[in-house]
Amino acid sequence: MEARIEKIKQQLQSQGYKLTPQREATVRVLLENEDDHLSAEDVFMLVKEKAPEIGLATVYRTLELLSELHVVEKINFGDGVARYDLRGDTTKHHHHHLICVQCGSVDEILEDWLGPLEERLEREYNFTVVDHRLDFHGICYRCKAKNDTTAQKFLGKAKKNKSQD
Repeated sequence: MEARIEKIKQQLQSQGYKLTPQREATVRVLLENEDDHLSAEDVFMLVKEKAPEIGLATVYRTLELLSELHVVEKINFGDGVARYDLRGDTTKHHHHHLICVQCGSVDEILEDWLGPLEERLEREYNFTVVDHRLDFHGICYRCKAKNDTTAQKFLGKAKKNKSQD
């Protein structure tokens, strides 16, 4: 974690910013919850546990700055809530998401499947892609399994009731 904090500190310094204690507390929360897609309010509540003196406005400003500097990705999954996701150290682009329209879960695709498309855009349109995002909206495997179980129970009851007629 310390190596990642140092790298983020260097990113900030290269743009003329300092890693203040408030910013560091926010970065630590993001690192500790890297698998989650936290909203600003989620980050604030977790930062508040570590540093009660930090206000919500400070957390918002820090997240916006980190987003502008491409340290975090500001994302919206269609529910109107901005969430923040740390960008990986080794990836050129942000990862992709599978968003369940039933339960709201978000699963990640860590591979970049769009490399060949980017090359084609460069070749055919002389367009250089600097970043991209890809979100798929659908029904996750958990909801499918739950729905299948519910359907099986319903079918079982229907067959039982039909045989009693």
